[in-house]
Amino acid sequence: MKRFFTSCVSKFHSHSKHKKSHSHSQIMAGNISGPSVSNAANILLNHDFSNDLNSWHLNCCNGYVISSKAGGQGVNLMDSDCNYAVITDRNEGWQGLEQDITDRISIGSAYTVSAFVGVSGLSQESVDVKATLKLEYHDSATNYLFIGRSSVMKGSWEKLEGTFSLSTKPDRVVFYLEGPAPGIDLLIRSVEINCSIPNDNKFISTEACVSTGDESIIINPQFEDGLNNWSGRSCKIVLHDSMADGKIVPKSGKYFACATERTQFWNGIQQEITGRVQRKLAYEITALVRIYGNNVTNADVRATLWVQTPDLREQYIGIANVQATDTDWVTLQGKFLLNGPTSKAVLYLEGPPSGTDILVNTLVVKHAAKTPPSTPPAAQNVAFGVNIIENSNLSDDTKGWFTLGNCPLTVKTGSPHILPPMARESLGPHGILSGRYILVTNRTQTWMGPAQVITEKLKLFLTYQVSAWVRIGSSSNGPQNVNVALGADNQWINGGQTEVSDDRWHEIGGSFRIEKQPTKIMVYIQGPASGVDLMVAGLQIFPVDRHARFRYLKMQTDKIRKRDVVLKFAGLDSSSYLNTMVQVRQTQNNFPIGTCISRSNIDNEDFVNFLVKHFNWAVFANELKWYWTEPQQGNLNYKDADDLLTLCQKYKIQTRGHCIFWEVDGTVQQWVKSLNKNDLMTAVQNRLTSLLTRYKGKFSHYDVNNEMLHGSFYQDRLGKDIRANMFKTANQLDLSATLFVNDYHIEDGCDTRSCPNKYIEHILDLQEQGAPVGGIGIQGHIDSPVGPVVCSSLDKLGILGLPIWFTELDVSSMNEYVRGDDLEVMLREAMAHPAVEGIMLWGFWELFMSRDNAHLVNAEGDINEAGKRFLALKQEWLSHSHGHVNEQGQFNFRGFYGTYNVEIVTPSKKISKTFVLDKGDSPMEVSIDL
Repeated sequence: MKRFFTSCVSKFHSHSKHKKSHSHSQIMAGNISGPSVSNAANILLNHDFSNDLNSWHLNCCNGYVISSKAGGQGVNLMDSDCNYAVITDRNEGWQGLEQDITDRISIGSAYTVSAFVGVSGLSQESVDVKATLKLEYHDSATNYLFIGRSSVMKGSWEKLEGTFSLSTKPDRVVFYLEGPAPGIDLLIRSVEINCSIPNDNKFISTEACVSTGDESIIINPQFEDGLNNWSGRSCKIVLHDSMADGKIVPKSGKYFACATERTQFWNGIQQEITGRVQRKLAYEITALVRIYGNNVTNADVRATLWVQTPDLREQYIGIANVQATDTDWVTLQGKFLLNGPTSKAVLYLEGPPSGTDILVNTLVVKHAAKTPPSTPPAAQNVAFGVNIIENSNLSDDTKGWFTLGNCPLTVKTGSPHILPPMARESLGPHGILSGRYILVTNRTQTWMGPAQVITEKLKLFLTYQVSAWVRIGSSSNGPQNVNVALGADNQWINGGQTEVSDDRWHEIGGSFRIEKQPTKIMVYIQGPASGVDLMVAGLQIFPVDRHARFRYLKMQTDKIRKRDVVLKFAGLDSSSYLNTMVQVRQTQNNFPIGTCISRSNIDNEDFVNFLVKHFNWAVFANELKWYWTEPQQGNLNYKDADDLLTLCQKYKIQTRGHCIFWEVDGTVQQWVKSLNKNDLMTAVQNRLTSLLTRYKGKFSHYDVNNEMLHGSFYQDRLGKDIRANMFKTANQLDLSATLFVNDYHIEDGCDTRSCPNKYIEHILDLQEQGAPVGGIGIQGHIDSPVGPVVCSSLDKLGILGLPIWFTELDVSSMNEYVRGDDLEVMLREAMAHPAVEGIMLWGFWELFMSRDNAHLVNAEGDINEAGKRFLALKQEWLSHSHGHVNEQGQFNFRGFYGTYNVEIVTPSKKISKTFVLDKGDSPMEVSIDL
């Protein structure tokens, strides 16, 4: 037995003090359990005490080593076939054994810690032994980082495990073991610190060492180690085992944390996770949260990730949102992904108004499991086009119908005998309607009207079209909305809306789909104000055969997107005609198909590769919007837009400018809202001048004032002329750009504020004021689309003679095959309509889209079934042909507009030529010299 003594040179600190000092921004550690990596290089010297206590330092205490070969030397306190250290004369819980590892760690690498520990002394109860890092900085206070712990009983060895990672290197790093109460000896046998993934005994990069398994990257996720590794985001955090006189207790474990004294919505609890997350991997957060205080009974609690990149750019990534209450714990769940490298990452909770506490019981972040691929819906024996409404023609009086509310239903005659146009387009030849209708009188609420229960008649994942004639009584005072609605348990589903302002019959049309089985589904017609009679005739709800329409759309697409081509060969002898082969391949269709992109996307090489390969246009999600480019008055930020534009120019991708202004009140910066009329007018002019002079000639389109049918911020404050003046000024500043109106719910029949007729009136009004409106933007955020409904809207808008673009197209379904069907409906309807001149998807990559279940590519780069459908359509819209030169010395084919490569092989030579097939009515002749 060999004894070593040391003087007490460490700065004195109490157990509680050093456990609460975690302010330095570059510290990461974990108590994440996992097997030690035995084949990795152990960075500790003399880890098994084979050389007594050499390389180890006793921290204000005494110690010695008991050798497995000690024989009669000393007293063997524990059974062991290995050497072990005994740390004795401990007067504080933090006193123990330490080793300086400063020169043996690699910044960014993840390390696993493993040690066998025991105790000896008076205690008969279990005590905690802890592994800790001491981190010393020359310019700030020393920090202490908890790694892991193990509960130990006298007389037994227990394994202590944990992990840690450092993203910047302190001046000194000391590893030590501590924990038992004063007077209890600490026993240590074999300690290892290994890089998680060894590489020829050298330490490797963060991404190689970061774990991507099932363990949580959050340290101390259930607050078992108090508030260790947690901090307040500009507020105070407190640990509780109960609150509110015992009314609030943990749902899981023993403790919960409370973020209190919050003065801003973004105040909350946070943890730095730098070095523990890997780029291009998807992570999932699960947390138990609730709120307390300030007389707030419910509020949104959000999980947000703040990221700083190596070039000091900052990003805020919204991960999850839940409506929390003051009565119970709720689960907050979401996913996130880092596209590019980060120098710092902090996860925090925020959201409730100031004065309201955020309570957190648990918070776990793990590598997200891959979503299992969808299977095609198994609908069998579907009666496409068959109405599921009972007694729709009212031949049996009101059988099958009932009323919502205390209002009578009676059957009358005098309604149209023909199907409404959108239904006629889907159903084809069809019998006449009965001419009978339901009259609803004595209505005292807007929701009162006729209804039917259709629970047993609907099939999951089928798309249903809705059609009816509706009319209102003469007692109405102004236009009235009429809506076909469905109640699926507690969910309201919009089946179609129309606005009625006269005593004529109006068509109402829409669509819907049910993807989760409810206990009850009811359809009802509602909408007009109380006291206004409602009339309904010929209500039809039927499943749509989308693929039958696809065949028609393919023929229409061939008519309007293709042109005949005649290849003529000069210098070819007629005797060689039959021996000359021609191979024509289209390399690019010039129809614009683009996508939304954001600055964070382009740090992901996989995203950029997909973008460049499959899209020829792009639009920026937020980076050109005023609230992004000038968040505070005079503080201009064009760097993100510049970066995106540079990428698009590099790959010859054309760009749309979205948007110069946004008319919806909730999207306007607070500093803009605070301006008086004159200052606001000046700010609007400055915005136009700044943006359009900077990017003159670089954006092919601009959405001038987004969503004017759904907002009126600028018009309310600056007068009606401001909208037209925005167009006029933009046109003066950049004559090359086509100026668009842009709005949503134009094409789906579910919003009376933005129906095609309202949009037409809006555009004509702008033009009458001299606005140079050059294009019509239909956003296209649509659910369960039905071709004839979409086509009807396009037909109406087409009379204006302006190019129509789908500017923000996305579709959503939890089933990837159905999502693919939805996307195919929209893409085929657009390609088959002569007024449509371009399509922009509102993204394609999971976690970077505005809607769930809308992506084509999963977060980690796998193309799903909807994405495969998109790529199949892109291939379908490329023309290829081959054959022999005909007797006239020509080769004829019909192809889509775009770029072609033709290869001619004669008996004596081989020639290639590239040409572009432009739009035109007559055949295009291409001369090729041989």
